[in-house]
Amino acid sequence: MGGLIAYLAPLVILLLILASAIRILPEYQRGVVFFLGRFQGVKGPGLMIIIPGIQQMIRVDLRVITLDVPSQDVISRDNVTVRVSAVLYYRVVDPERAIIRVEDFGAATSQLSQTTLRSVLGKHDLDEMLSERDKLNADIQEIIDSQTAEWGIKVATVEIKHVDLNESMIRAIARQAEAERERRAKVIHAEGELQASRKLVEAAQVMSTNSGAMQLRYLQTLADMSNNNSSTIVFPLPMELLETFRKGGGQTGKPDTPDKQA
Repeated sequence: MGGLIAYLAPLVILLLILASAIRILPEYQRGVVFFLGRFQGVKGPGLMIIIPGIQQMIRVDLRVITLDVPSQDVISRDNVTVRVSAVLYYRVVDPERAIIRVEDFGAATSQLSQTTLRSVLGKHDLDEMLSERDKLNADIQEIIDSQTAEWGIKVATVEIKHVDLNESMIRAIARQAEAERERRAKVIHAEGELQASRKLVEAAQVMSTNSGAMQLRYLQTLADMSNNNSSTIVFPLPMELLETFRKGGGQTGKPDTPDKQA
């Protein structure tokens, strides 16, 4: 019995060592292998054999990672304090650099995104933060990506999620928007009056050169007035007729001059 145990003990130890040496990496992971502390290579996916105590392997996920950037207090260029939150999408493109060049690439990327968010947004006005998010997202993504490239990190997208304002600033923006709408309404009304006056001038010029058009306009006016429930009807007279009456009255009121005796 003792001989059997002595025979099985080394076998069990060998099986345990072999089990601890086997590594299986899925398709989306890579293993950064170190041999006695020195970088040996990047392996995977699939089955790997790691010598315990001599070799060390660190798994690296190559899938896109979603990073929530915590809300940051940002002072805009026009001295407005807002709280801004964002989301960042990145992935590891070089596992060797991601492990060797930086201690914790996830935490480093998070801290860099927070400082970059405050720095970039602080250079813009509040109106730009609210209306030009696409441009700001592109600027933040470009800055972060240029700095994380040294770590083997590729930043795919940065999206600003929320720009939170205090109540007083919300009321001020509402008043500003209302004033802007009133200004636009007045401008549109003035432009309409200008266009209408120009059309009236053109119509008057056409009617002044064509007496028939003026008579048609008189008839149209009478037809419009007859459709209304009014007891008073005004008959417009042509200006030429009034001028004839004026001249005739002037001639009638002038005393006759007796003929001189020859």
